[in-house]
Amino acid sequence: MIGIIDYGMGNLYSVSKALERLNIGYFISENPEELEKADGYILPGVGSFKDAMAILNETKLTGYIQKVASEGKPLLGICLGMQLLFDSSEENGFTEGLSLLKGSVVHFPADLMKKEQLKVPHMGWNRLLMHQQSDLLEGLEEGYSYFVHSYYVKAEKSSTVIASADYGVDVPAVVGEKNIFGTQFHPEKSSHLGIGILRNFVKIVEEKVKS
Repeated sequence: MIGIIDYGMGNLYSVSKALERLNIGYFISENPEELEKADGYILPGVGSFKDAMAILNETKLTGYIQKVASEGKPLLGICLGMQLLFDSSEENGFTEGLSLLKGSVVHFPADLMKKEQLKVPHMGWNRLLMHQQSDLLEGLEEGYSYFVHSYYVKAEKSSTVIASADYGVDVPAVVGEKNIFGTQFHPEKSSHLGIGILRNFVKIVEEKVKS
């Protein structure tokens, strides 16, 4: 069973509909006691890093997410949810993140974007370039995914970046270590590639339950 973590800043409808199309059991909750029923978690996110962390801290979800991650339960962050997995962000001033993965979130460099005639936010379809083997990408080929973001992750370790996209800079598009995963793009809006990632994440959860 997948628990979708609701903190008021996630695109819950599109994520839940994607899981329904895959006939995957899920529930949506902001209550840690109810979320304990889940075997794995999806942390969606749309909006500001600072606002999201403020809500997670106020609702005690920060500590809960860190706890279940340390217990080895699989966690998938989507878009802003992926960025929240890292140590910090410079968006609207320095803000500490969940620190489940090492790295920081920074704005696209304005001078480079102007030079390359690239618009910010990075919005639309971009090709996914795979770098590391991962159960999250098992059986999938490089293809296009749908992005909407103005900030991107600078991962501390290259091994954290499973796949990237080129947008003037190398944008970490899929990240992961052990039971923690993230996609900068929206898999639920990214056609067969994105649906395949969600399906693989559920397989990871199911294997964890069996082990």
